[in-house]
Amino acid sequence: MASLALAACEQQPAGEAVVRTDLGGGASGETAEVVEPETREEPQVASACTALTFEETAFTHCIADPRAHTIRTALAPQGGQPYGSLAAFAEQVEAGRIAFVVNGGAFGDDRRAIGYYVEDGERLSELDRGDGEGNFYMKPNGVFFGGPGGWRVLSTEAFFSTVRDRPQFGTQSGPMLVVGGEMHPEFQDDGASRAVRNAVGVDSQGRAHFVIADDEVSFGKIARLYRDELGISDALLLASTTSALWDPATGRLDNGRAGPIIVVENSE
Repeated sequence: MASLALAACEQQPAGEAVVRTDLGGGASGETAEVVEPETREEPQVASACTALTFEETAFTHCIADPRAHTIRTALAPQGGQPYGSLAAFAEQVEAGRIAFVVNGGAFGDDRRAIGYYVEDGERLSELDRGDGEGNFYMKPNGVFFGGPGGWRVLSTEAFFSTVRDRPQFGTQSGPMLVVGGEMHPEFQDDGASRAVRNAVGVDSQGRAHFVIADDEVSFGKIARLYRDELGISDALLLASTTSALWDPATGRLDNGRAGPIIVVENSE
């Protein structure tokens, strides 16, 4: 909120509070009009993100609601190199419509997407059904995708078998945290692998729930958060160690590398 002092030469609006102060010491008994500063409340945009504690671990939980938000992916300015970080992306866009932004998908040393990636209806990278090392290839992995008709998370094989029309946006990552209401078969309840992780899942109302850990967390714990706390049957890990969030409403802008970026915007 800003406190705006009106200049003395400006005409005061009707109803302005005026205090008359006796200057004293003069035969004329002059008084001076002193205008009290006017306090105006600037409109505030509520954050779509809130604090959440699960099993004594702090998370930030951001909800994209199809009635209020749209989702798109972003990787690079047109014809340019990848943004590489949320801070670089924030420098090149108007924050007015941004609800929040997260890093969203596997990427290589060149910051470009590994696996399926669609931006503005254009497929820039093919679905990867192969094998390899690292979190991305901890099968099953999956795809977060959608458009004006809704958003979904599916395992890679389910996406390959059932999705025929190209979505407006899509990003492949891995591993899946929860598949059909079951935790990933390779996860321990609270395994030794710990990192600051972020993920996404879509609930039965079509809302996309993005969660980022505020401290290092195991695969099992973040998977149980989606399954047991949020009641989401299919959830996908988006990143480990490079997890980041930009929330303009609170001023939060995390550092770290990024490849594909998921942008959630206010519809109005």
